[in-house]
Amino acid sequence: MASFPSRPSKVTFDPAVQFEKQTTRKHGPTMAAEITTEIFQEFESKDITDAMLTEAALLFSENYGIWGTPDGRQGPKRGTRVKMSALRLRRDYLPDGACSSYVSIHVDNTLAGNAFACRWTYEGRQVCWVTQLVVHRDFRERRLATRLLEKLRKRDDEIFGIMSSHPAALIAISKACADFSFPHVPLGFMKTCASEVMAGSPIAYVKDAKPCGSLFQPDGTVSDANLVSGVDTNFFVDHEEPLSALRWLQSEELWALGDLPDGIEFLLVFEAPRRRSRSLSGHRVQVREPRDGDFSRKALS
Repeated sequence: MASFPSRPSKVTFDPAVQFEKQTTRKHGPTMAAEITTEIFQEFESKDITDAMLTEAALLFSENYGIWGTPDGRQGPKRGTRVKMSALRLRRDYLPDGACSSYVSIHVDNTLAGNAFACRWTYEGRQVCWVTQLVVHRDFRERRLATRLLEKLRKRDDEIFGIMSSHPAALIAISKACADFSFPHVPLGFMKTCASEVMAGSPIAYVKDAKPCGSLFQPDGTVSDANLVSGVDTNFFVDHEEPLSALRWLQSEELWALGDLPDGIEFLLVFEAPRRRSRSLSGHRVQVREPRDGDFSRKALS
């Protein structure tokens, strides 16, 4: 059974420590070199300031997505941007008593991406659940999502989870934290334990989410039989970009979790061996250029 609010052990963050790296990128017709400075920072919830959350909320509001509310259904206006506030981030993603954390990357003083996570225990094992992952549209195709999750991971994390409508987020966490690659996703643990793992979460939207798909409803009661693993969140974000990525992955046989109905997010929950290094040398998804131009590699970065 899951337990809360006892805090997992050995989850430490030093906000004074920064991971700084200079990179050289070549671009343009003359392939001129551009030197950029990337700074990763990690924070425990008690060290996250209102200014950080204001900056994070702006990143989300300008880069996450737009509403795809169906016609005739009450909700945000279709086509408007999904908004976030610093107050909601504090309330919903950093609840009192929870073991939450935040990792950000600034590229030349611009917030280029961030990730929030929450930890709790399930049957004595530490769960790390990625509650939000956003990359600025101008800084994609640089593996920032994967690298953020590599920084977020801790040595005592043994179970990982994420809910997202975008396949790129699930692929990023598999690259950063797993010893498998898509489409070779182990489904057994997720089928038997995902509901109990999620029930112990101090994050309300994770705790209240109900797994759906053929993995959890083999009797055919799922509304879309082509969905394998998801959660019914009634979060009607527009699926145009995720579906473009999904179609390409399926055409290349690099996807295992089925289709994406409206109001559904994909669900991925998996075990990781104890005491593994952050830098995993396991399998990786080899992203190939699409043949027909329907899918941008930026969505998988």
